[in-house]
Amino acid sequence: MSGVEIALGSVALMLVLIYAGLHVAIALILVSFIGVWVLKDNFDLAANMLVVAFKDSITDQLFGVVPLFVLMGLVVSISGMGRDTFDVAQQAFRRIRGGLGVATVAANAVFAAITGISIASAAVFTKVAVPEMRARGYTPEFSVGVVAGSSVLGMLIPPSLLFILYGILTEQSVGSLFIAGVLPGLLLAVTYSIGIVAMAHLRPGFVGGQMAQEFDAPHMGWGEIAAKLLPIAALVALVLGGIYGGLFTPTEAGGAGAAGALAIAIVKRRLNWRDFWQVLVQTGHTTASICFLIIGASLYSRMLAFTGMPGWLGRTVLEAGFSTEGVVLAMVVVMVLLGTILDSSSIMLLVLPIAVPILNGLGVDLIWLGVIAILAVEIGLLTPPFGIAVYVIKSTLGPDSDITLGQIFCGAAPFALMMLFVLALVFLFPAIATALL
Repeated sequence: MSGVEIALGSVALMLVLIYAGLHVAIALILVSFIGVWVLKDNFDLAANMLVVAFKDSITDQLFGVVPLFVLMGLVVSISGMGRDTFDVAQQAFRRIRGGLGVATVAANAVFAAITGISIASAAVFTKVAVPEMRARGYTPEFSVGVVAGSSVLGMLIPPSLLFILYGILTEQSVGSLFIAGVLPGLLLAVTYSIGIVAMAHLRPGFVGGQMAQEFDAPHMGWGEIAAKLLPIAALVALVLGGIYGGLFTPTEAGGAGAAGALAIAIVKRRLNWRDFWQVLVQTGHTTASICFLIIGASLYSRMLAFTGMPGWLGRTVLEAGFSTEGVVLAMVVVMVLLGTILDSSSIMLLVLPIAVPILNGLGVDLIWLGVIAILAVEIGLLTPPFGIAVYVIKSTLGPDSDITLGQIFCGAAPFALMMLFVLALVFLFPAIATALL
């Protein structure tokens, strides 16, 4: 068998293993090992590649950014900052039809700037926003749909764990990726808000709800608003200001952000020893899962390099006359389809090692491509049958909730379409992602 045939066979075998239920990281490692063994007909060489990859894949200091940002996001999640931002946003948009939905989007946009984890946003606002919306007469579908849709802002508005992962995989500046995500993230939040108001007027039966009256909630004074927002603003300024101002590397910013989040939680007396231990354990689990995936992706990239598939695929694309835009669209379609069965990190780890060498050879701006990739994989968080954000919301609601999985997917569908619209805008107008660079 030729190297290209082995590479294509490995892709087919990987999809079979993943559909069969094998963990993505295990599938990557197993297929990579078998591929090198068959290609070189040398078991020892394949085994040595495993050892080298495990040793070299995550030893760089840059990988320290993963546990630090995960820790910061989890501490922020339990410190009540999500509740604080929602309270302020609720007052700001209380007079708008569909106002609680807009408030959820606005609060999620702020919350995204201090967490970078979509799953954390989905869990927090399921507890905070859904009961408020249900109490105000909003439909079950809309109440959970707006939470599912706005939770994806956590991966687009910096700091974003997916941007960090993309930067590691493509050797691009994490700081530049963070800057590139600002305008698309704000555009998505504005699109969601306009879409919610439009649905509230055009499809009131889907949205439901009523505008708040003065007696529904106590009016917050400026002092109370400042007390709720200043800690959040300080944390955003510390992390993003430190990166953009050249004071911190992304890894150092993650450490400073984690320390700042811990300090805020302690000062607010919202963190006890039991919660802190749970945060540390969950940080360890999340970090181990991500690093294991990175190791598998490193092995897979090396195996593909041995087979010569990236070079062959690049030459084939060029000789076939495919346009750069056509190749990018093909990557987007593949990512969206994989989103029906895989999580965001796994999709990027499977697709990028194959797609990036080709697109880099075509002269594609990899920073712009990063924004496109994040939007594409995040659509998968809302689509059946996998839709991890949907399952997180269902799990957070608990077994006693009357909201079904089908209702959550139904409620999330309009927001997935709005994400697709923003993806099309960024694709057609790259300056949306690159204007601030």
